Amino acid sequence: MNEAGLIKLIASGETETVEFKESPNAAFYKTISALANTKGGIILLGVNKRGSISGVKSSSGLLEDLTNRIVNKLSIYPEIETMDIEGKRVIAVNIACSGYPVSYEGRYYERVGNTTREMKPEKLRALFLKGKTWDSLTGDFSLEEIDPEIIHRFIRLAVAKNRLTDVSLDEPPQIVLGKLELMTDGKLTNGAILLFGKNPQKHFINLCVRIGRFKTQTVIIDDKWVRGDLFHQFEEALNIVRQHINVRYEIKGIEREDIWDYPIPALREAILNALIHRDYFDIANFIVIKVYDDHIWFSNPGGLPEGITVEQLKRPHQSCLRNPLIAKVFYLAGYIEQYGSGTIRMVEWMKEAGLPEPEYKEEMGGFSVYFYKDIYTEENLRKMGLNDRQIKAVMYVKEKGRITNKEYQEIAKVSKPTASRELAVLVDMNMFEQQGVTGKGTFYTLKKDSQRAQTAHKGLTKGSNDSQGD
Repeated sequence: MNEAGLIKLIASGETETVEFKESPNAAFYKTISALANTKGGIILLGVNKRGSISGVKSSSGLLEDLTNRIVNKLSIYPEIETMDIEGKRVIAVNIACSGYPVSYEGRYYERVGNTTREMKPEKLRALFLKGKTWDSLTGDFSLEEIDPEIIHRFIRLAVAKNRLTDVSLDEPPQIVLGKLELMTDGKLTNGAILLFGKNPQKHFINLCVRIGRFKTQTVIIDDKWVRGDLFHQFEEALNIVRQHINVRYEIKGIEREDIWDYPIPALREAILNALIHRDYFDIANFIVIKVYDDHIWFSNPGGLPEGITVEQLKRPHQSCLRNPLIAKVFYLAGYIEQYGSGTIRMVEWMKEAGLPEPEYKEEMGGFSVYFYKDIYTEENLRKMGLNDRQIKAVMYVKEKGRITNKEYQEIAKVSKPTASRELAVLVDMNMFEQQGVTGKGTFYTLKKDSQRAQTAHKGLTKGSNDSQGD
């Protein structure tokens, strides 16, 4: 490019393929990623946003240093030329359109008009070859980034489960990774780094879990980030959640049984599902777990895979694996038993513990799982077969702590026989506990033991169905 061509280019202003920068700051490298991921283009260093030439301070080895920084940060090789205009140096950095997605610090950018924006997950996905999954894509990784200890631990677990027979502890990491399809043509995949890497967040900064303990939506008691390889993220996330829920003990014979607010297998499954099935193309977001007094919310980036609906999750359904290589490793290590059954088992575990079924939702661009500690919600009571009057009575007892037959008559506007009949149904369902035998001193409280909802879930609702009328 000659001086006249450069002056004309500056006079035309910034476009989709032309950007002005006064110095090579972080925005400069983001723009390189954006140009490489769009149509290519040119960045003029030493020119401000108004198109005025400010110049770049020249120094020995400047161009070589700039080239090395671009190569190290983005793994692409630019064409760089310099030109002096009016005694000021301008550096033209030419970026070719890349044949593969180019990231800067683990994020991908694109040009939209004359602006640089972070690429949305669906656009990023379209850049990769059709049929490829995120965990199978190779990157500019070094074998030195793999932790042999994590691989050895995985092998021991998989062998103990009799799920891995063609791998031994004395095999080098590259052989093991090759057999797991986590190394292709001598290159490590994203899945290899996330499963067995010493520091996966070096490449994928937001591939982590954030766990908060909330008193209310705005009052935060604790806030922790979990990083590292996926095995560590799972174990640490589960430990943190356990720290924020209650446990009580029941003595059965000579053994003590721990009774947690939520069944540990269900918590385990919810965290595993989030780690295994999240959309890793969405590098701007992370897995979130929020623990409240009465419920837990698990949220991971990406909705359900194509072909799966929320309604199918509570019945047998075909498994659609978004990250099949990651899922395979967790299966071999014994963390999951079979594909496509986790959401069904969560329902079973919650019901066995006398808790409401988990709620599954697609929302806010991701997938959510809700665990509720309180079975006495209007929606859940209705599912159990309670009529409107009985639901009103349960809500009354939740607030007041107790209810008498007379109070039931007043709030439900029914006769004494109907009140007696419907209260008896609630006692039969193990929902209410009668205090006192008969007479004015008799009142009813919520039954606290875990059996009350198990009985209700078995469908003992005949009495409530019989008492819909007065």
